[in-house]
Amino acid sequence: MNETKTYDSFPLRYVLAANAVNLAIYALGAVIVAPVGWWAAASYLVFCGAVEAHVLTKSCVDCFYYGKTCGFGKGRACALLFKKGDPARFAAREIGWSALIPDFAVLLIPVIVGGAMLVIDFHWWRAVLVGVLIFISFAGNAAIHIGFGCRYCRQREIGCPAERLFSKSG
Repeated sequence: MNETKTYDSFPLRYVLAANAVNLAIYALGAVIVAPVGWWAAASYLVFCGAVEAHVLTKSCVDCFYYGKTCGFGKGRACALLFKKGDPARFAAREIGWSALIPDFAVLLIPVIVGGAMLVIDFHWWRAVLVGVLIFISFAGNAAIHIGFGCRYCRQREIGCPAERLFSKSG
């Protein structure tokens, strides 16, 4: 039987790839909303930081990878900033689609703003940026999660609410 290997600590190349995708999404989003004003780009980036902080405080503190290198590098960052939680709480936690609204908003905010700006003052560069943002958000995140983030994750084997949510059929 061919067993999937999991990592106690992910290789740096995976962490760099995952963070490159996230940083590209945040940067493109900020560039798309920037024509509204510097305050819009700054507010968007603060929102992205708040979403990351929420993940650290609600998930990472209880994760197997707390203090270790997960596929996203957040386990080590979390250990520097927050007290360790209870790993049993992570495995027992249930989440629904509504819990993902902030994550989807990271994409939706610049897409809505960019779409509105395209209607008001169409520029091809703006349309391309919105298209690239959508592509990276879906294809990039899928490649990261399916390719290695979830595939080699020890927490997935222990119990992961996101894995349970996404694996539900029908």
